[in-house]
Amino acid sequence: MIIRSWKARTARTKFETYVRHFRETVVPELANIPGHVGAYLLRRNAGAHVDVLVLTLWESMEAVAVFAGKRTGKAVVNPAAQALLESFDTTVEHYEVAFSTTRSPI
Repeated sequence: MIIRSWKARTARTKFETYVRHFRETVVPELANIPGHVGAYLLRRNAGAHVDVLVLTLWESMEAVAVFAGKRTGKAVVNPAAQALLESFDTTVEHYEVAFSTTRSPI
């Protein structure tokens, strides 16, 4: 399994709107991609801001490429999400799961 990691920052006042966007737009889009396994949206309060960490789970790098295209290291951030964020990484990191105690269909 592959974990795709991406970071962003938003104003505390916009975080819940970002969560709604993620839940109602991003998650359904990801669910339609073969090889997508799941997603986590994590937050860390940082004063008036919220640091955001998105982890998406994939069966393989081939599945990631279906989502991200040939440049799998480039972030995919739609304009609606960009409008809610103060800053975001334009690149992502991929990690291969070497061990997990999480129950998974894989």
